[in-house]
Amino acid sequence: MIRLKKYTQFESVIPRESILNDINKKQLAIIASKSEVFYNSNLTLRQGGYLTPCSLELFGLLNNTYKSINKKDIPYSEKIIFQNGSLSDIFRINILITSLKEVGFIFSPMLVKRYIASLLTKPFVILTGLSGSGKTKLAQAFVQWICQDEDHYRIVPVGADWTNREPLLGYPNALKPEEYVKPDSGVLDLIIQANQHPDLPYFLILDEMNLSHVERYFADFLSVMESKEEIPLYAEGTVQNGVPAKLKVPSNLFIIGTVNIDETTNMFSPKVLDRANTIEFRVTQDEMKNFLGNIKSINMDALTGKGAGMAKSFLDMSANNDFAIDEEINAALIRFFAELKKTGAEFGYRSATEILRLINQLTVLDNTLTTNQKIDIAIMQKLLPKLHGSRRKLVSVLETLGSFCVNNKIKVITDVFGKDDFDFENHPDVVYRLSLEKIARMHKGAIDNGFASFAEA
Repeated sequence: MIRLKKYTQFESVIPRESILNDINKKQLAIIASKSEVFYNSNLTLRQGGYLTPCSLELFGLLNNTYKSINKKDIPYSEKIIFQNGSLSDIFRINILITSLKEVGFIFSPMLVKRYIASLLTKPFVILTGLSGSGKTKLAQAFVQWICQDEDHYRIVPVGADWTNREPLLGYPNALKPEEYVKPDSGVLDLIIQANQHPDLPYFLILDEMNLSHVERYFADFLSVMESKEEIPLYAEGTVQNGVPAKLKVPSNLFIIGTVNIDETTNMFSPKVLDRANTIEFRVTQDEMKNFLGNIKSINMDALTGKGAGMAKSFLDMSANNDFAIDEEINAALIRFFAELKKTGAEFGYRSATEILRLINQLTVLDNTLTTNQKIDIAIMQKLLPKLHGSRRKLVSVLETLGSFCVNNKIKVITDVFGKDDFDFENHPDVVYRLSLEKIARMHKGAIDNGFASFAEA
C-alpha cells in the first residue's frame, strides 16, 4: 500500500486501454484528492461516468500494477479531473453541440467548433455577419451553459455615444476624490471578480460592439491584451471605496463582441482585427429551409449551468499555448503572406503565432478535422478580415487568393467567380471551402460596387 500525500489537487490516471484482471476486467480511472480515492467502474474515460469510492489498499494495488501517466501525456479528452473536492469533467464540444440542439438552436457543428476554438486560442472574439443570424444568441447560449450563475458574465449593449472607457471602467468622482464611480454596466465588478477567482472563466459580451468607435472606448483593453500590464484607474491612495488603483485584465476573462454592418455603425481598424478571431455568420438556403420547417421556441433557461462542471477544464484548455507544427501549414501561410503583402494586408508575428495556436486548438477539440479544413478556418478568421479596398486594389489579389483555394483543375475566374451557382460545399476540387466562398463574394462586391471589405451588411 502507498501513502497518499494530502494534496488539494492530485491526479493519477490509469491508461484507458488498460484492464485490471483483479476487478472483473473493468476499465478504471483513478482519481485521488487528499486521502479519498475514487474509480470509474462502468464507463470509459472518454464518456466519464460514475465515480465509486475504493480503499487506499486497492489504490496501492493499482498503482503497483500499472504505471501512472503524467497528465501532460494524456489528451484532454482522455482525462477526468478531481478539483478541490468536486468532480470537474473534461470539456467536450459534442456535449455543448447536443445541448444547443436540444433547446432549439440550429447552429452548424462546425460553427460552434470554430467559436470555441477561437475563444481557447485568445480570449477576444468578434462575431460578424448577417443581422439576425444568431451571433448574440450563440454567445449568450454558451456563457449560460458553462457558467455556474449570472455573476460570471455580463451582456452589455454598446451605446452609440461611447467616446471613452467610462461606460466599461467608470471614473474617479471629481467632487468626492475618495470615491470611484463604478459603471452601471457591471463590467468593472465582473473584472474584479474574475481577478478574485482565477480558477473559473468569466465572460463579457459587448453587443453591437461597433455602434461606437471601438478604438476609443476599448483602447485600454486592446493595449493590455498584448502588454499584460494593468490599467490605471486613479492615483494611488486617493480612493477608499474598494476599487483597486490599477486593474488587471485576467486571462480567465473572455470578451466576445457582436457586430452588424450598416450606415449606423463603424468599421474596425486593423489594430482591432489583428487582436481577435473574426467569425462570420451566414445563413444558407438549406439552413433557412430547415429552420422554416422546424420553427420552435428556444428554451434558454434549460442551458443554465448545464456545462458548469466543464468550466475548469475549459479554462485549462485555454492555457494551452502549444503550436501546430506542420510543413503543409507553413507553406500555405507563406503563399498567402506574399499575396496579401501586395495590398498592405500581410500579417505579423502575432497573427502567425495565433494562427498556429488556433489550428492546434481545433485539433484538440476535434481530431477528425483535416489539415486543409483547419488551414481554411485560420485563413477565414485571421487573414481575410483585414482585406478591404477599391476594385483596382483588390480584384487581382482576390483572384490570386482564390486560385490558392482550389486545385489546378479549376480556373477560378471563369469556373468560380463567373458562376452564381458554383457548389462551394461539395465540389471535389475545392481545397479551402470557407475561404473560397468569402473571396468570391468579396470579388463580386469589388466588381459590382467598386469597393469590398470582409464585413458585409
